[in-house]
Amino acid sequence: MEALDRVEKPKTKRAKRFLEKREPKLTENTKNAMLIKGGNANTTVTEVLKDIYSLKKPFAVLYKRKNITRPFEDQTSLEFFSKKSDCSLFMFGSHNKKRPNNLIIGRMYDYHVLDMIELGIEKFVALKDIKNSKCPEGTKPMLIFAGDAFDISEEHRRLRSLLIDFFRGPVVPSVRLAGLEHVLHFTAVDQKIFLRSYKVLLKKSGCKIPRIELEDMGPSIDWVMRRTHLASDDLYKLALKQPKAFKPKKKKNISHDVFGTKYGRIHMQKQDLNKLQTRKMKGLRKRPNEKKTESEENSKKPKLTGLDN
Repeated sequence: MEALDRVEKPKTKRAKRFLEKREPKLTENTKNAMLIKGGNANTTVTEVLKDIYSLKKPFAVLYKRKNITRPFEDQTSLEFFSKKSDCSLFMFGSHNKKRPNNLIIGRMYDYHVLDMIELGIEKFVALKDIKNSKCPEGTKPMLIFAGDAFDISEEHRRLRSLLIDFFRGPVVPSVRLAGLEHVLHFTAVDQKIFLRSYKVLLKKSGCKIPRIELEDMGPSIDWVMRRTHLASDDLYKLALKQPKAFKPKKKKNISHDVFGTKYGRIHMQKQDLNKLQTRKMKGLRKRPNEKKTESEENSKKPKLTGLDN
């Protein structure tokens, strides 16, 4: 017989807080990303991982040591690092003769690889090579996607969803105008993806709304799409499932029209219009014959008597 897995309770308060932090919540924490170097990563791949880490901070973990693994062949090491560092997003960099300057971007579901896409670096301009001013650390970026491929191809649609998950940052209720400082622009042309990073400059315009200018901040990366590993439709649908607490409760007898007007249905008992109180007028008084018929009908109705104890 196989030994059953034991569920051990935490022995210290620190361990209890650690486990409670990882428990499922209605409002999940901001997704963290782990950036991993392969066993044969070159200088270009290392610089790209460092620049992506600087854009993603503080919600990222950069592994400086090289790890010999192949995500498309064996995913156990990625799943181990994901559980260890509590990261649901990952970026793996490698370099070889068959696939030079290679990046694999992906995400996890329940600490298992959900989907990942392999991108090849064709052109790269580092963050340090552009001498313009930079945005402060932790700035929430604005994401712009251009290109018909993001709406036509299923692989590009999944890549757009993956990039949004990776770079969106924390969910905030409101943003002040001066906080809109960073723009990440993704352009899809055929199988190529162009990443450009800009800093937003608010200039004087003579009115309340400032004049907007974009200044190249870096990094600048040209990618080409290579292999893909996409989740099945059933697994992807399960990963997108929301808790019942977020679903709005249906209200009975309430409907809306195409213009948004709210209508309600009211259920009332059947009314006897003969007993309806109206204005007292001589012409509306009942005749003696009508009063007699009402008294006779009331006398025919059975009377209720009290029950004996």
